[in-house]
Amino acid sequence: MTLTLCGFAQSPATTSAADDEAIKAAALNYVEGWYEGSAERMTKALHPDLAKRIARDNKETGKTDVRHMTAAQLIEATGKGSGKNTPKDKQVKDVKILDRFENMAVVRADMAGWVDYMQLAKVDGEWKIINVLWQMRPRQ
Repeated sequence: MTLTLCGFAQSPATTSAADDEAIKAAALNYVEGWYEGSAERMTKALHPDLAKRIARDNKETGKTDVRHMTAAQLIEATGKGSGKNTPKDKQVKDVKILDRFENMAVVRADMAGWVDYMQLAKVDGEWKIINVLWQMRPRQ
């Protein structure tokens, strides 16, 4: 697992190592919670109004479909152990904070087989994932 804080400019008022650690913790609750099948960790990471989406080409129609998942659906899938199918030696858990300003942040999470771009917000003092746009990696 690696964490990278990309070089971005912040005013002194927005710079906080504690916030960076809390953002990292939320992202890792999402990533590791998925692999562990921990609905508890996933719930802790997500805002209840989460929107998770993927845009995929539909070979039958020739158009792009946008598929949507809610927080409840993701928590349910996690609790059913969908992520446990990834062997430990194949689990990728790379988290990078791409940008942060005041009470919002953008994080990239590289996982086994896909990449998530997450938008987080500090809600009632806790960092929560509000939006996720993800894409599968090309099969090798």
